[in-house]
Amino acid sequence: MGRVLGLDVGDRRIGLALSDPGSILASPLIIIEHTSELQDIEAILKIAKEREVERIIVGLPRLMNGDIGPQAQKVQTFVEAMRSHTQTPIEYRDERLTTVTAQRLKQETSSKKKNRNLRYDAMAAAVILQDYLEEQAMNKQRENTI
Repeated sequence: MGRVLGLDVGDRRIGLALSDPGSILASPLIIIEHTSELQDIEAILKIAKEREVERIIVGLPRLMNGDIGPQAQKVQTFVEAMRSHTQTPIEYRDERLTTVTAQRLKQETSSKKKNRNLRYDAMAAAVILQDYLEEQAMNKQRENTI
């Protein structure tokens, strides 16, 4: 597996995170301020192409009971639009518990309040992506032991 791009799609910003070429470690990459759906998609896909991304993982903000709420519906609508512009596989990742982790990491890694707020979306995308990468590594390890 090559590079993977992680997205945390919000109403105002989209946080992006990128894996290393070996798909082991996710790092916060950039934040895209929302302009229009098409411009956001073009910006994401440009980064994906430049970084030779093989897969995109998108956090799906399910409700705590697992249902799809209004925010998750917005994310699904955005992803469906993005799918019509790329052949790159796009998968969802449940992000219910990543918000708490990202907030904790944000506080631990930055001392400037403004910087913490700007990096939060990208940090959340990195948490989502790292969870995915670790799950893939575990699945691969299980396949190799069978």
